[in-house]
Amino acid sequence: MVFRRMTATQIMSAVTVTICLLVDSLVIGRYLGVDAMSAYGLANPLIIIFNALGTMTSCGVQVYLGKAMGKGDAEDCRRCFSTSLVMSIAISAIWMLFIFAATGPICVMLGAGSPGAGNQVAAMTDDYLRGYILGAPFFFMSQIMVPYLQSMGKRKLTVASVAAMTAADIIFDLLCVYALDAGMFGIGLSSGISYFVATLVGIGFFMNKDCTFKFEKDLVSAKTMKEIAYGGNPVLVNQAFFMIRVYALNRILLAVTGTVAVAAISVISTIGSIIFSIGLGAGSIALMLASIFYSEEDRSSLYDLINVMSLYSLKLIVIVVLFVQIAAPSIIDLFFDGSAEVTAIAITGLRLYSISLIACVLTTVYKNYYQGIRIMKLTNVLSFVNNVGILIPAVWVFSKMFGLLGVWIGIIVSEFATLAFICVVVWIKFGKVSFTTEAFSMLGPDFGASKKDVLELTITDMDTALAAPQTIGEFCTKKGLGDRLSMLLSLCVEEIIVNTVKYGFTDDKQKHSAEIRLVVHDEKCIVRIRDNCIGFDPTKYFELHESDSPTSHIGIRMVMKMVNEIDYINSLGLNNLYMSINR
Repeated sequence: MVFRRMTATQIMSAVTVTICLLVDSLVIGRYLGVDAMSAYGLANPLIIIFNALGTMTSCGVQVYLGKAMGKGDAEDCRRCFSTSLVMSIAISAIWMLFIFAATGPICVMLGAGSPGAGNQVAAMTDDYLRGYILGAPFFFMSQIMVPYLQSMGKRKLTVASVAAMTAADIIFDLLCVYALDAGMFGIGLSSGISYFVATLVGIGFFMNKDCTFKFEKDLVSAKTMKEIAYGGNPVLVNQAFFMIRVYALNRILLAVTGTVAVAAISVISTIGSIIFSIGLGAGSIALMLASIFYSEEDRSSLYDLINVMSLYSLKLIVIVVLFVQIAAPSIIDLFFDGSAEVTAIAITGLRLYSISLIACVLTTVYKNYYQGIRIMKLTNVLSFVNNVGILIPAVWVFSKMFGLLGVWIGIIVSEFATLAFICVVVWIKFGKVSFTTEAFSMLGPDFGASKKDVLELTITDMDTALAAPQTIGEFCTKKGLGDRLSMLLSLCVEEIIVNTVKYGFTDDKQKHSAEIRLVVHDEKCIVRIRDNCIGFDPTKYFELHESDSPTSHIGIRMVMKMVNEIDYINSLGLNNLYMSINR
């Protein structure tokens, strides 16, 4: 349920972001011409690497936050926030200096040639890069803002921020074309302005005094910076290989057909990015949830995650691809006015390219899942196989056999071959051919507590809340924990869960529930209580009322005295309370 709810919002956000690219492509294609669209396509490899650094930081934050929230460590969450903010400012400053110092050589490297009066494509590429990079600081701010809003369940604010960004991009793109005559420089600058607007909308949340994430300069840490970079490293590696992929495809297309094909694939890639928002949205949530569940050593939740993410993302992408097969001519007509050759190329290319995205979406959610459970090497290998190892040889071979049609065939073959590669890796690891959740989870037999040491209960009303302590007592007795420890665990859960139902399951038209998870370890017992009620931190509440009369708030006082450790954190819009009692 959490995956579906969060993924729907994240897909909407990803779609809205890619609409900015769509608007850029529409304006460039219809009002600035084929040369401008070629410049846009040739600049893409460098923009991809720049964006990859932002995405790397964002995904690294997701992984780090997942671990911190899985442990219920609020200070570590603030450490992540403070460090990622400093990282973003530093990286964006370096890139701005790099682009402005070397745009000429960069244009040559990208295949546009040297900027000058006789080379319109190169001049436009130069202008676009300079305009785009001015928005670097705000791009990074908007990127790292998303995982923090996600982690707190601020879905509406995330969508509002991205929607404002899209509106700003549309407005400023049109102003640049119609009123300011700013050309490709203005198109690039519009993106930076739109990132500024997105940051402005979301930043209010972090100013709230109750927000978990506060900047504390003393918490900025080189070690944390390294961990964020390591956690997001697979994204950077993937985007680096993707840049090679785009560069190679551009070169192959230039050799097969010329700049017309590059213009066509620029449009196809933009539309493909909107379709691929399904993979981005589902993959982003899979990464965060996998990180949290892996830190909690929650095998059953990871199994559920695999089932839901696979079926949900597959269903969505198949529906969208079927729509594209029918609507391809109408979609392409939006971009090119009267260019029959490029339109015909783009329609065929879009239909075939969209088929490859079925495999690509599944590959992405599994890559993100494996990143979340810390199998970084596999994630990086998949990025290489997907973007370079299979794709470039396949496209080159098929293009020699079938010309331009072979380029699209090569892309389809490479995406489904990557999916097959994942299956082979899983089967080797598992020891046999199997399509089970257990096999694709890639969890070792020693991961987490065994089933016999875990008790999981779902609370939906007061009756199930009142029955929970007895069930826990019986489980503890069966495990031989002794009368005293069994009683302590039962009392702690009873006090927390009954109050949760009494005060949290309010008549607010939302279906409320709570999950209890008790894990028996050799040295201690850990209880996690997670609910979707209004945010409430019992540890902070106790601190505020610790000096009150001893008879006040007796339930919370009793719990605080019985447990050895207690931590609270609000993640994914859910209350998470962790209690530990030594055996």
